[in-house]
Amino acid sequence: MGRSRRTLPEELLLLALDPATGTTAQPQSLDLGLAGAQLVELALAGRIAPDGDRIAVVVPRPTGDPTLDSALELLRRRGAPVRAVHWIGGPRLGLRQTYLSHLERCGMVHAVEGQMCGVLPTTRYQATDTAISREIRARLDSAIRTGVPPDPRTAALAALAHAVGLGKHLYPGNEGRSSRSRLRDLIRHDPMGGLVAHAVMDVQNGAAAQPRRGPAPAGRPAAGGAGPAAEPARGVPMQPRRGSMARAVAH
Repeated sequence: MGRSRRTLPEELLLLALDPATGTTAQPQSLDLGLAGAQLVELALAGRIAPDGDRIAVVVPRPTGDPTLDSALELLRRRGAPVRAVHWIGGPRLGLRQTYLSHLERCGMVHAVEGQMCGVLPTTRYQATDTAISREIRARLDSAIRTGVPPDPRTAALAALAHAVGLGKHLYPGNEGRSSRSRLRDLIRHDPMGGLVAHAVMDVQNGAAAQPRRGPAPAGRPAAGGAGPAAEPARGVPMQPRRGSMARAVAH
């Protein structure tokens, strides 16, 4: 697959793949990042545009990419701009596997079957062409090293990589601290990438995604004050219980 055909979700996933273990770094937050990367890719294709903190469909014409077009159709069916945090916080079951399977069909990764503890079947994915991953990484490294404003695609990739916590995977340890800091700073170079990256971080932090409310009537506790606990905002994952994974609730 040529460079022009790779989408941001694919590039983000290739960045997250560990070449030694064949597993993906930050798997839970990566799922959110892939949903966000779809939004940025659709924006780069001219299909959607930011509307404040919301996402609006401006051209509903399909892109030709089935996975992106599925997301575009879901956005179109909303009928009105949707808050980025609601969209990213919604359920995206199987999205990571969808992209891994796509990369396998394109010949960029291959599946390696195995077992965990000698019983549970596992599948790891090894890159078949490490030059592609190196080229993606080199774009980030160049933007970090030179300080030259990157192109919108690279800026958005940097923003998403930071948002899902790939900084410590790409630039580990104390020696990578300054690179992680500069990776974070690249978020300002692409408005759409910045909007989506902040939404990804808001979902991870459990930030309230409900519209602001007016003052509470007299005699009633204001939101966030004393009284019964408020229901978690829809579209934002609840804090995980011990031994379980956080689950996003559809808006």
